[in-house]
Amino acid sequence: MKGSREDGGGDIISYQDVYPANGLVPTEDENEQSPVEQVALTVPTTDDPSMPTLTFRMWVLGVLSCVLLSFLNQFFWYRTEPLSVTAISAQIAVLPLGRLMAATLSKRKLFAGSKWEFSMNPGPFNIKEHVLITIFANSGAGSVYAIHIVSAVKIFYKKRLDLFVAFLIVITTQVLGFGWAGIFRRYLVEPAAMWWPSNLVQVSLFRALHEKEKRPKGGLTRNQFFLLVLTCSFAYYILPGYMFLMITSLSWVCWIFPKSVLAQQLGSGMQGLGIGVIGIDWSTISSYLGSPLASPWFAIANVAVGFVLVMYVITPLAYWMNLFDAKTFPIFSSHLFTSSGHQYNISEIIDSNFHLDLAAYQKYGTLNLSTFFAMTYGVGFAALTATIVHVLLFHGKEIWHLSMSAFTDRSVDVHTKLMRKYKQVPELWFQLILIGTIALSIFACEYYIDQLQLPWWGVLFACLIALVFTLPIGIIAATTNQAPGLNIITEYIIGYIYPGRPVANICFKVYGYISMTQALTFLQDFKLGHYMKIPPRNMFMAQVVGTVISSIVYLGTAWWMMETIPNICDTNVLPSNSPWTCPMDRVFFDASVIWGLIGPRRIFGDLGKYESISWFFLGGAIAPLLVWLVHKAYPDKKWIRLINMPILIGATGMMPPATAVNYTSWILTGFIFSFVIYRYKKDWWQRHNYVLSAGLDAGLAFMGVLLYVCLGLENISLNWWGENLDGCPLASCPTAKGIVVEGCPAFS
Repeated sequence: MKGSREDGGGDIISYQDVYPANGLVPTEDENEQSPVEQVALTVPTTDDPSMPTLTFRMWVLGVLSCVLLSFLNQFFWYRTEPLSVTAISAQIAVLPLGRLMAATLSKRKLFAGSKWEFSMNPGPFNIKEHVLITIFANSGAGSVYAIHIVSAVKIFYKKRLDLFVAFLIVITTQVLGFGWAGIFRRYLVEPAAMWWPSNLVQVSLFRALHEKEKRPKGGLTRNQFFLLVLTCSFAYYILPGYMFLMITSLSWVCWIFPKSVLAQQLGSGMQGLGIGVIGIDWSTISSYLGSPLASPWFAIANVAVGFVLVMYVITPLAYWMNLFDAKTFPIFSSHLFTSSGHQYNISEIIDSNFHLDLAAYQKYGTLNLSTFFAMTYGVGFAALTATIVHVLLFHGKEIWHLSMSAFTDRSVDVHTKLMRKYKQVPELWFQLILIGTIALSIFACEYYIDQLQLPWWGVLFACLIALVFTLPIGIIAATTNQAPGLNIITEYIIGYIYPGRPVANICFKVYGYISMTQALTFLQDFKLGHYMKIPPRNMFMAQVVGTVISSIVYLGTAWWMMETIPNICDTNVLPSNSPWTCPMDRVFFDASVIWGLIGPRRIFGDLGKYESISWFFLGGAIAPLLVWLVHKAYPDKKWIRLINMPILIGATGMMPPATAVNYTSWILTGFIFSFVIYRYKKDWWQRHNYVLSAGLDAGLAFMGVLLYVCLGLENISLNWWGENLDGCPLASCPTAKGIVVEGCPAFS
């Protein structure tokens, strides 16, 4: 599950309780097993060094997967319901293609007799090729965070940012993580103690896909099931994607009370609390939180409880008690407002140098947030401290022993022994990448300081933060599957040190936060290669090439869309049913205004209206302590330990841009598959669950692009009541007396 806008995690639980292994053959010698039980039950302890890896098939399918996923993920990033096409889709989809190439390509050797001799078809399509293709696909999965900088500057601030400058920021922030990964890989990859729980899902899926499989009587093979789901998903998405947009958010309460502001605030799935709302659309379900089919039930239950508390208890109380003049603004919105309830015109407070004009700000008035937007920052503060305290209390001893094991004994693991047969990646390669990337980053920020605003010391300071936090957060991620984010901390620090410069703030955040996140991604991929016995140099090559290709494709796609889609992201001009509302970039832009342009001191500090929100830091630290004390008082109650306060508190961390309908639909789907079907139809779940998720992703992605190319580019749209996306126009209205907003009733 994805959490806290960029990060997420879970508790340490038995892997077999959530993702049972399939067809494993235990080894006879217990000394040759991993000391981590979950790894021992899932990862094979054999290897075939003669298996070809850098094959023609791997290059073709790997690069194709990387390009396709990069394009699709950036294409859907700007949409109201952004879809993240995961590497699992490619992992499953390339298998029949690889086998088809193995069956049809010529086996003749090219450049025979020379050191360049190779064959386009060295034999059957093997699991190591498949892993490397998936590593390529991983590079294109998710998002390139630095694209947010490009969108914020070009679309929202409408300022100059050259394509070359944008490329420098994108490539340096993506590649910088290799440096930190190289420094810490000996501590976070080789030791058995650093086991990276989420990789076991991939290992289990690889083994399932490559086991010999007979079609069950009256059933389908996994590949046949995948193609069937893909076809159905592809055909179905024409309804929510074009013909019947309303099923994206069926806010039936609004239909019953078409003139009631209160009812629409309660019932709107897009602009309200979403009571009773549901979305019959896979993009609605999986847009922000990822596929619920891949999340364990205990995590979904924690998210559900956290969502209910924040959405149906804290937010309504804060709104109806009129905290921070809440009734002057919508109950749920990511926009910024003036004290009169109108949208804040940021251009009024920016001077010609793209800095804060303090005199203009004092004249124009302070910036205001909607009730939920203010609460979500408080939740972010609380989630940060809750994660730290939770990990220390519940996993402190484990992490300490695991960490000491990582530093003192790094050679006992059978997988490390097998991997030492291969040539390792020299430390010098990582050092050169690190030094070169930092130098290029400093050059970019200094030479183009008029566009990026961040001085050389800001780059070094951001790198220092990433260097300091990569190891401890890496240990947490590698042992507990949790990764506390640095986004709020980096924004907070540079916002106090260097206020009034929005681009400097977001550049600092990306260099400090994303370079660490990228390092963890690379380390996790290295561990996957470690488990699957991929030669380290081949793994390194796939990661570097995939990262460079994905950076180029992401930026090229974003730039093309910004140039070709009229008024992209401008919700004041776009029609109500337009899919190009850019909710993620809107939140990123708002954050740059709050933390960078105006600065945290004038928002959450002693000069700000929301100073009391800072108490959430303390509340987040206390919450896990209370759970821990109850757990100690009632140690026999095992369910208490499943209360994960970082997940529970940070449940709504993706809101906004995520809305209520995304959460209600995700929770309901997760309950059906991760609880009901997992408990009562476990055989079906084990065989089809992940394949179903991948097929739904892939079919939706292909139809989404087809609709845009065939209809979107020509501005061909339907005009009927089913195109009304939410049907709750009054949900965004203020309810304070005397506040007049166009399209809303006035209260007196």
